[in-house]
Amino acid sequence: MSVLWVISVYIRNVSIVDLFWGFGFVLTNLFYFVSTDGLWLRKIILLVLVSVWGLRLSGYLAWRNLGKGEDFRYKQFRNNYGVKRYWWISFFQTFLLQGILMWLISAPLLGAQYYGKERTLGIPDYAGIFLWLTGFIFEAGGDYQLARFKADPSNKGKVLSSGLWQYTRHPNYFGDSAVWWGYGFISLGAGSLWPVLGSVLMTALIIKVSGVALLEKNLVEKNQEYRDYIKRTSAFFPWFTKK
Repeated sequence: MSVLWVISVYIRNVSIVDLFWGFGFVLTNLFYFVSTDGLWLRKIILLVLVSVWGLRLSGYLAWRNLGKGEDFRYKQFRNNYGVKRYWWISFFQTFLLQGILMWLISAPLLGAQYYGKERTLGIPDYAGIFLWLTGFIFEAGGDYQLARFKADPSNKGKVLSSGLWQYTRHPNYFGDSAVWWGYGFISLGAGSLWPVLGSVLMTALIIKVSGVALLEKNLVEKNQEYRDYIKRTSAFFPWFTKK
């Protein structure tokens, strides 16, 4: 994250931190994979699942954001703190913070690989794989449907309320949370309980801090159609549309 910060100072764009989020977990998990003893099925499964999830997420964000300048959130921070100060403030506020969060959230990945060498796959592991598959479908599917919707100029200013988006207002965020609970259950399958708090932390951040709460605040203020969408569609957990 420190190296990424140096690059961001050079190109004057803090947004690159978002592109690295998924890939950062891929590198972290790879480090855990190499650093823990043995080569058994649970480790291999985690290596595949985390790599597929992280590379897809970083690749999608790179495709969506590269070449479009700095995100409005970081522009606002830059203006609030002052251009001459923000270059070093961004290290603590964004890069170091996300590095610490990445370390804490990745606890299930370490727990599942450090413990459980003698444990074969059990019900928690299969439940974790099922949760991961469900989450990946919602996250990747939601991103794909939204990208197609925005690519149509006639949809400008409209709200996507079909496909996965008719069951939850945030299929991508729900999917992300489900993926991390999948890792948490795999950690439980290895006999490692406390690292599941990493899954709890990721879900709390998604719902209360950087995901649902932040996005909805902006959309509710600007869009009447979205306020109507809120009345009939579940906020996070998928459910049937209200009449």
